Amino acid sequence: MTRNALATREKQSELTTPERTRSTVSFTPRVDILENQDELVLLADVPGVQPGDVDIRFENGELVIHGRCQSRQESINYLACEYDIGDYYRAFTIGEAIDAERISAELKHGVLTVHLPKSEAAKPKRITVKAE
Repeated sequence: MTRNALATREKQSELTTPERTRSTVSFTPRVDILENQDELVLLADVPGVQPGDVDIRFENGELVIHGRCQSRQESINYLACEYDIGDYYRAFTIGEAIDAERISAELKHGVLTVHLPKSEAAKPKRITVKAE
């Protein structure tokens, strides 16, 4: 990688990485984004997060997901511990026109599903061709 490419990559990282005010571990959840005619659907893996501990915000075309994970029992002496506890954070710039009033989300079995309905202006329109 060239020096200029590395510098550009570092600048992008600086611009897109949010500053943390808490000293907890933060994970970037794996996400799938699906699109159909009516909406975008985002599926995010956030194991250990409860529905009341998820904060989803949509403003100025940016979707921010923050899930807080409660710590497990600390008084247990684990023989092996490979699962780390921490918050989940992810932000997306959404290019489609979204109807923010109709955004909905549900959390089931550690998978957060966010429905981002397209606004009527963003939906494809079928144009009828008339014969003369």
